[in-house]
Amino acid sequence: MRRQMLDYVATVASVAAGSILLLVLVSILWTLLSRGLVGISWATLTRTMGPPGSGGGLANAIIGSLLQTGLALLMAAPVGLMCGIYLSEYGRNGNHFASVVRFVADMLMSAPSILIGLFIYQLLVVPFGHFSGFSGAVALAVLALPLIVRTTEDMLRLVPTAMREAGAALGAARWRVIIFLCLRSARKGVMTGILLALARMGGETAPLLFTSLGNQTMSMDMTRPMASLPIAIYQYAGASYEDWVQLAWTGALLVTFGVLLINITVRLSSRH
Repeated sequence: MRRQMLDYVATVASVAAGSILLLVLVSILWTLLSRGLVGISWATLTRTMGPPGSGGGLANAIIGSLLQTGLALLMAAPVGLMCGIYLSEYGRNGNHFASVVRFVADMLMSAPSILIGLFIYQLLVVPFGHFSGFSGAVALAVLALPLIVRTTEDMLRLVPTAMREAGAALGAARWRVIIFLCLRSARKGVMTGILLALARMGGETAPLLFTSLGNQTMSMDMTRPMASLPIAIYQYAGASYEDWVQLAWTGALLVTFGVLLINITVRLSSRH
């Protein structure tokens, strides 16, 4: 009877915790839909940001976020994958260099994003004398890199050693075993890590304030200041103008559902 009661209490507590999590998610989505869906229009998606009452949109912020996040992912994903492969396949058995790399990755994962922004500001903005979209992409890549590294390492460590031994027994080179056996087996977890990194980059504001700064006009030049949705949300959310506040809610909705769409796409594609 005591064990049954404990099992019942634990089950109820687990269900309650899961229900709270779902309730929080549903409430966030409902708030975004009710406040942001009103502002979705052709003008919002095609017009650039403008002064209050001008009927401006978020086109330049959307394009800027896509460019900076995409470039950051192109920089962080290959380096993170290779570093994670090294830590998992070559960094075992008391490898001191791998231990240092692993420690640095853990430290970067817990580093505040504003510190990363200040670091890139001193590294790329101050020497060149101006803000740029490229600096923002580098800051986002630094934020995403440790997450991809640690996720890739952890997922590859879950691949059974027998699979590596089977590939070696068939005469396959070690790099073939890693790419065609280990990575293929761990692809769902690796893609999840990249997705989490992309989600973190998509919602970061502080690093972009010190690097890309923002731009009220359409600009696709990565060497100049560039707009982004997080900065637009930051600038408009606390404004006293109703149209700017509405654009902030619409931008938040676009960011949330962009990440949600990527999540669903990756999970569906990983099943095949």
